[in-house]
Amino acid sequence: MKNYFMEVLIKKSERKAKSVKEKQKRYLYHQIDWTQKLILILGYRGSGKTTLLLQYLSTSDKKGIYLSLDDFYFETHRLVAFVNELYELGYRLFLLDEVHRYAFWSKDLKQLYDDYDDIQVIATGSSILDISRGNADLSRRASVYHLHGLSFREYLNFQYRTDLSSFTLNDILTKHHALAPELLDSIPVQSYFQDYLKFGYFPFFLESKIGYSQKLLETIQLAIDTDIAPFEELQHSTVRTLKKLLFVLSESVPFTPNINKLAEKLETPRNTVLRLLDILDQAQILKLLRSATKGISYLQKPDKIYLQNPNFIYLFSPTMANVGNLRETFFINQLSAVHHVSSPKFGDFMVDDAYVFEVGGASKTTDQIQGIPNAYLALDIDSGNGKRIPLWLFGMLY
Repeated sequence: MKNYFMEVLIKKSERKAKSVKEKQKRYLYHQIDWTQKLILILGYRGSGKTTLLLQYLSTSDKKGIYLSLDDFYFETHRLVAFVNELYELGYRLFLLDEVHRYAFWSKDLKQLYDDYDDIQVIATGSSILDISRGNADLSRRASVYHLHGLSFREYLNFQYRTDLSSFTLNDILTKHHALAPELLDSIPVQSYFQDYLKFGYFPFFLESKIGYSQKLLETIQLAIDTDIAPFEELQHSTVRTLKKLLFVLSESVPFTPNINKLAEKLETPRNTVLRLLDILDQAQILKLLRSATKGISYLQKPDKIYLQNPNFIYLFSPTMANVGNLRETFFINQLSAVHHVSSPKFGDFMVDDAYVFEVGGASKTTDQIQGIPNAYLALDIDSGNGKRIPLWLFGMLY
């Protein structure tokens, strides 16, 4: 039997599912194995996780419901009990949004997985969520996916209703001389690329370009105050230090860090600065570039610090965005979504421990990569040849 609150949540789910039928699907929708019993989708606020859940709900033949676990109802009611009631009414698909906002998320997801053979649970959470660190072991049970912001390719598809397919890195390295002219013939790439750098990384740009910067700032503040702070159990003073650290870095990225000087400036211990940098990296607000990509402790100083995406650069420096910084930030942002990016001995970036890239403008020559095997230039040009590859083309990877 349905109670009043259940009726409200069911109607809310039905209303929200109808609202997404016409929306384009993010790249990850086609990569998820939707047959898995427990799926966890992690990502930054505003990246489209909720829409992705609702799109699946609107096409599934199972009786399903969308529930946002930051709803007041779940402040005083356990999810497991609520699912049990819905199960008796024939529900077999449960789409759970913002699970990190619910105190018992890991215990309840584990219990649902273990108690029911014939239900499917698909949950979303903050990018900072570490499933191995919860109160229950979900790492063996959940299929985990990470949703990144819009690639340049997706931006073009969303904004201009194009239907561009992604390229592999190998395609770009070996066929860029043919791929770039073909795209340039059909769309004014460079003007669209400049727009993307300013406001194209999050799907909410479609709601309003005028209010995009304000929304961007709000998402960062919410991510810090309601995602990072409670989950990392940070004191109020530490949260203030974290915000101050972000502001200091935003004025000088890409930043080759002197951790001791940063610690002095923030009047906080060195190890605290390193921990806060790591948290901001996990939360996809900063991007830390290190000389290795695996098995690194947060106590190891990063080689370089970037803001996570070019839109953040324009947010903090709307009239003084440094063009070299924008190029490098775009490159590391797009590549790291689908490849391992690290700091090389020579050049700007190492990709998959196999390819070296130097990023720059049209006047940059191959002199800096002479003698380096598998080395390429990613340049701010329309079309390239040989080792000279258009920078914007790396936005077509996903």
